[in-house]
Amino acid sequence: MISRALEAWFKVAARDLPWRTTPRDPYHALVAETMLQQTQVSRVIPAYNRFIDRFPDVRSLASAPIDDVFGLWSGLGYYRRARNLHAAASMIVRDFSARVPSAVNDLLKLPGVGRYTAGAIASIAFNQSAPIVDGNVKRVLLRLHGKDLEPDAKPTTDWSWTVAAQLASAARNPGVTNEALMELGATVCLPPPASPACERCPLKDSCKAFALGLTAQIPRPKKRSAVSELFCVSIILRDKHGRLLIEQRPRTGMWAGLVQLPTLESNDDWPALDRLQTFIQIRGGTLSPTDFASPILEFTHQTTHRTVRFKVVHAQLAPCNRKLVGRTWIAQADLKALGVSSAHKRAITAAFQMQGGLFSV
Repeated sequence: MISRALEAWFKVAARDLPWRTTPRDPYHALVAETMLQQTQVSRVIPAYNRFIDRFPDVRSLASAPIDDVFGLWSGLGYYRRARNLHAAASMIVRDFSARVPSAVNDLLKLPGVGRYTAGAIASIAFNQSAPIVDGNVKRVLLRLHGKDLEPDAKPTTDWSWTVAAQLASAARNPGVTNEALMELGATVCLPPPASPACERCPLKDSCKAFALGLTAQIPRPKKRSAVSELFCVSIILRDKHGRLLIEQRPRTGMWAGLVQLPTLESNDDWPALDRLQTFIQIRGGTLSPTDFASPILEFTHQTTHRTVRFKVVHAQLAPCNRKLVGRTWIAQADLKALGVSSAHKRAITAAFQMQGGLFSV
C-alpha cells in the first residue's frame, strides 16, 4: 500500500531533473548521486549539465586529467567526491568493461560509493530491490511510524535500513519507490524549521506522527557539532606579466588537491608576521609590515564544521633567477580550467582585480 501510494504520487509530482531520463542511464545516476551528496539540488543541476557535456560517458571521464574534473566540480565543494568519482570511472573501465555494475556488492567496490549510493544506483538505474536511506528518507520513515528516536543513533539507522528494505522488497518498481521516498522528504516531509506540507503528502492517512500531531517533534533535533576555527593568510605574488603564483594543496585533508594562492594556515590565531615573512621568503617574495597590516580583502567562509577566516595580503616578488620548483604562474584566463574551492577562488579573484596596488570590487 505504501509503495503504491508513493509510486502514484511520484508520477505526477516528481521534479523535472536532468538525470531523470527514460530509460535511466547508470553512469548519469552515478554522477548525479555523487554530486547530490551534501549538496542542494539547485546547485547540482548546472554543475551536472556542465559535467555531462564534458564527460558524456564513463570512458571520457576515466581518461580525463584530474585537474579537468576539479575544474568542472568548482562550486560544489567536498572535492574528495570528484576524486572518488574519477577513480570510480577508471575502475569501471578497467574492471567492469566500461559498464556501471548493477549489483550492490559490485557498486560498493567503487571509490566513494557507500551503501546509500549503491542502493540508489542499483534500484533507480537497474530496478533492483535495494534499499536506500539518507536524511530525507529517514525523516519520512520516522514520522510515518511515529518513532521518537535520536536520528543519528546507530539503532535508529539500523531500523531505518530494515524498514527501507521491506518497502523495496514489496514494491513493484523499487527504483520508483526509492526515488519517491527521497522526493517526498525533499519537497513535502520537510525538516525543521520548515513545516511539513502534510496536506500534500500521499502517506498522511498512514502517518502516525501526523495522526498524533507530532510532526514538529519527530525526528528529534540533531545535536550540534562543535565548530572550530581556521585562520588563513593568502599571499599575492605577481610576476612581471601580471600572473599569480599558485600552489596545489596536499592530496589529503581539506580541499585536497585543489589549487590556491600560497596560503599559511593556523588553527589558533592569525600567523605572526615573522612566520609569514619566512613562509613568503621561501616562495621568492618579501612582505612589509605595512602590507601585512593592510590586507586587500578579509572574509569568512563557513563549512559544516569549520569557520574559516581569510586575509589576502599583497607581497613583493624578490629578484630570483632560479625557477620556483613545483609552483605555477597563472593568468586570469587560466582560472576557469583549475580546480579551486569557492573560498580560494574568491581570494584569487580579488588578486586579479587589484589594479596598481588598489583593490576594486
